[in-house]
Amino acid sequence: MTSVATIQPDPAPILACTISRDVQNFDLLIDEMEREMGESWGDLGFEDALSFFGQPEAADLEFIAIALDSEDEAELGLITEVIQSARRANVRILLIAGQLSPQALHQLMRSGAQDFLPYPLPEGGLQEAIARLHSPAADEPEEPAVAAPPPPPAGEERSTPPAFKARGDRSGILLPVHGMAGGSGASTFAANLAWELANCDKTSPPRVCLLDLDLQYGSIATYLDLPRKDAVFEVLTDPQSVDSDSFLKSMQSFNDRLCVFTAPGDMLPLEIISGEDLGRLLEMAQANFDFVLVDMPKTVVAWTETILSRAHIYFTLIDLDLRSAQNVLRFVRALKAEGLPHEKLRYVLNRAPKFTDLSAKSRVKRMQESLDISIEVQLPDGGNAVTQANDHGLPLAESAAKNPLRKELQKLARSLFELSKASEAGRS
Repeated sequence: MTSVATIQPDPAPILACTISRDVQNFDLLIDEMEREMGESWGDLGFEDALSFFGQPEAADLEFIAIALDSEDEAELGLITEVIQSARRANVRILLIAGQLSPQALHQLMRSGAQDFLPYPLPEGGLQEAIARLHSPAADEPEEPAVAAPPPPPAGEERSTPPAFKARGDRSGILLPVHGMAGGSGASTFAANLAWELANCDKTSPPRVCLLDLDLQYGSIATYLDLPRKDAVFEVLTDPQSVDSDSFLKSMQSFNDRLCVFTAPGDMLPLEIISGEDLGRLLEMAQANFDFVLVDMPKTVVAWTETILSRAHIYFTLIDLDLRSAQNVLRFVRALKAEGLPHEKLRYVLNRAPKFTDLSAKSRVKRMQESLDISIEVQLPDGGNAVTQANDHGLPLAESAAKNPLRKELQKLARSLFELSKASEAGRS
């Protein structure tokens, strides 16, 4: 590692710099910086960084990585000044946050930081963050108040808030959706099931909302062609000030039927919201909707327990492959070890074999027996129509109504709707 304070004019220019109270507290960051930047990086303290930005050597600087933990929260004013000085010097800013409170992270992101990574660093995370910082979007000036986008043409407004007021007169059914492996189709399942539920009864449709809680890679906004509102960021970073009305205003109405709480525009730590605060948001959603679907991150986090304990059915998406089988074993083992209600899991096999594929059907049977589970829903492969629908931001019902996957989702939605009606009749 090279110290910026001892740089001479002759060596290669310093292209990146870590800024921290003590970089030795972030040994993984040191390793990653050496791997990505070689000898073209240095390290500074907060005070030294302020003076360095005014020196000629800073002209070659491409980005800084500000590494923080909970002990640095007392110096937020100084750190904010470092960020603002870097912005004035046209230097990109990456936050490395370890055990930093959501409020502190919110303040620093608002002050001008362009990206963040949690600490310990995820595998390949620094390389991806550097690539994002060098993308053209990272160079765009943050002038939303001056350069507001033009309004969409009449009839194409898709970012309207829900049309109803928060009255707390419902007792919604909570249906989380959790993919057991990448590409298992959990987000596609959640978006299309939510839309089918919202259209189960044309005369008196149920009130349905879809919450995208994959705070880093959530794709519901893409699949339904919705913008990612700043209000989502406000709700997640300051949930204690949110009431039912402001929570509803942070949502968007898709085609006047489905209310959607998208993932935020920027990547956020999954721990930015606590289980207690998320529980309050779920209560608000259930009090104002008949069905509340949650697109879960694949990572198990502290608030997974909050959602699982409140869920009526916890849909678990799997593929007919070894990785899904191994991940189901790990997931169930973890739930049992913590005494959590694993019996709420309902397994959904995506891209299930056709009726005539006897060999694959026998594999499904062996998978159930070896995992000691029951696969209650088997969804056919929807083919290229599914990818095309997602890319166009439309549910299958709107773009490929006769697709076999859409028909199965329609059946599942109808059965859930009828079960909810029967349950209401039993309570009345």
